[in-house]
Amino acid sequence: MGRNARETGHKTDNVGEVKNDRRGEEAVETLAAENQELRREQKMLRLICDTSNSAFIYYNYQEDRIETIANWDHFFDFTVTRIDDLEKLYERVEEQYVIPLKEGLCIEKQNRERQSFEIKLNNSDLRIEVEINIVYDEQGNPTDKIVRFKDITRMMAQRDELTYMAYYDVLTGLYNRNYFVKLLGEFLRRAETENCKVAVMFLDIDDFRRVNDGIGIMAGDDLVQLFGQYLCSLMNSHVIISHFSTDLYCIGIYDPCGARSVETIYQVIRERLKKPFKMTDGQEVSMTVSVGVSEYPEAATGTLELINCAEIVMFKAKSQGKDAIQYFDSAILEDFLQTVTIQTKLREVVFEQNFTMYFQPQYYASNGRLRGVEALIRWKDEQGDMISPAVFIPIAEKNGAIVPIGNWVIEKSVQIYAKWRDKYAYPLILSLNISAVQCKQNDFIENILLILERYHIQPEKVELEITETILVDDFKETKKRLDDLRKTGIRISLDDFGTGFSSLSYLKGLPIDTLKIDKTFVDTLLTDVNTKIITESIIYMVKRLGYETVAEGVETEEQYAYLRELSCDIIQGYYTGKPMPAEGIENLLKELTEKV
Repeated sequence: MGRNARETGHKTDNVGEVKNDRRGEEAVETLAAENQELRREQKMLRLICDTSNSAFIYYNYQEDRIETIANWDHFFDFTVTRIDDLEKLYERVEEQYVIPLKEGLCIEKQNRERQSFEIKLNNSDLRIEVEINIVYDEQGNPTDKIVRFKDITRMMAQRDELTYMAYYDVLTGLYNRNYFVKLLGEFLRRAETENCKVAVMFLDIDDFRRVNDGIGIMAGDDLVQLFGQYLCSLMNSHVIISHFSTDLYCIGIYDPCGARSVETIYQVIRERLKKPFKMTDGQEVSMTVSVGVSEYPEAATGTLELINCAEIVMFKAKSQGKDAIQYFDSAILEDFLQTVTIQTKLREVVFEQNFTMYFQPQYYASNGRLRGVEALIRWKDEQGDMISPAVFIPIAEKNGAIVPIGNWVIEKSVQIYAKWRDKYAYPLILSLNISAVQCKQNDFIENILLILERYHIQPEKVELEITETILVDDFKETKKRLDDLRKTGIRISLDDFGTGFSSLSYLKGLPIDTLKIDKTFVDTLLTDVNTKIITESIIYMVKRLGYETVAEGVETEEQYAYLRELSCDIIQGYYTGKPMPAEGIENLLKELTEKV
C-alpha cells in the first residue's frame, strides 16, 4: 500500500509538470502571435508612411530621443538624430519661415493646441505644410511630440489656379469682369470718402468681325490676347483693366489726372496701335479702337451704371466713324434709352392696332394733275403717342424688324390701293418705300409679286422707292435685283438723291424710272446760289438720261413755280398736299372723278 501511495504521488507530480509545460507552450504561442501581430502592424504603418506624401519628426520627452519617420528623403537631404540637427532644417527654408518654424519645433514650448503653418524651401518649388502636435499624460506632462511635413504643392497649385480663374481672364491676364466690377466698386467707395473722381473707359476693337471672318478665329484670339497683354502694362494701383468679353475691354481709373488722365491713356493706346500686332503664324494685323468714357459722380454713382454709361457712349463713337473717343453726355443716354424703349415696343407691336398708313399726293408740275401717292407708315404706340418714322425706321432696320414691317406696309398699301382702283378707276401710281434690308431678302421679289397678284394690281402701277444706301454695300448684286424687278414692269425710283453717296456717273447704269430730289435742296433753292446751280444741273442731266424728276418737300408757291420753270416733272410737298389717312385720298379721288 505504501508503494501504491508513492506511485500515486509520482503521477500527480507528472500531471503538474505537464500542465506547466502546456502553460509555457501557450505563453510562447501567445507571445509569438502578439509579436507577429506587432510585426504586421509595424509593416502596415511603415507602408502607410512610405507611401504617403508626408515625413515626420518624432520626439520622446522621457527618453530625450528624436528621430525621423516616413518620406524624409522626399523633403530633405540630411537626417535628424539629435536636437542640434534641427539647425540644418532652419538653413534649408526661406528666411521668412525660419522664426515660425523654430518656435514650432522648440522642445521647451509645449503648446496644447495643434499648430499648422506653411513653409517653402530654398531653391525649390515644394510647398510644405507643417503640423505640430504634443501628447500629454494624465498628469499633464508632455510625453511625445509629432511634427508632420506634408507636401501640398499640387493642392496649392490647384488652389492658385482656382484663385486665378476667379479673378483673372485666362486669355489676356487682365482682371475678369466680375473681379473688375468688385474693384471698381471699391474705387467708388473710396472716391466718395476722399471726394475724388473715378473714370471708366470702355474699349471695343473696331471691325473685329472682319478679323475673325478674314483670317480666322484663332487669329482673332491672338489679337485679343496681344492687345490685352499690352493693356496689362498700363495697370497700377490707380488703373485697373478688364477683358470684358470677346473684343471688349474696360479700364477703371481712380482720380484721373496727369499721366493717368483719360486723354493721356487714350493717346498712349493710340500710339501703340499705330504699329501692327504680330500673330503666332507670323502675319501682322493692324487695329483701331472705339472708346466711351464716363465719370463718377457726373455720369452715375453706381458701379454697373457707370460701366453702362461708358458702353453706351462707346457705341456713339462707333456710329460716328470708329477709331474715336466719346465722352458721356446726358443727351446720348436719353437717345439710347429712347432706342431701347422703341426696340421693346417694336417687339410687342400688333400691326393692325399700332400701325396705320398715310398717303401723300404727287402732282405733275406742268398741269397740276394728280400723278400718284406715296405710302407712308405711321405708328401710334399703346399710350397713344405718335412715333416718327425718322426715329423708329432706322432702329427697325438695325434689329431686323423692318422686314415684317415692310411686308405689312406693302400688303396694306396695295390692299387700300385696290379698293381705290375698283371704286374710282383713276390712273394712280402707288409709291412704296423699300429699305436696304428688305430689298436684300432672297424672297423679296417673289413676295411683292404674290401680293400684286393677290389684289390683281398691274406691276406698272407700282413704284418702289429705294435710297442710295442700298447701292453702297453691293452695287452689282443690287443692280441685278433692280433689273429683275424692272423686267416685271414695276417702276423704280431713287429717293433722297443728293444726301448720301450721290454720283451722277453711276445713274446711267441704274435701272430706274424716277429720281427724287431731296428736300434739303428744295429748302434753300431760292436763297442759296450754290444749291440753285446744283439743283438746276441735276434736273437737266437727269432729264437728258430719260428719267422723271420728283421734287419733294415743296412748301411754297415760289418753290413750286421755280421748279416748274426748271422743267421738274413732279411736285410733292405740303404746298400741294400733306400726308393724310386713306380717307383723305379717297375724298380727293372722289372729287376728281366727279369732275370728269
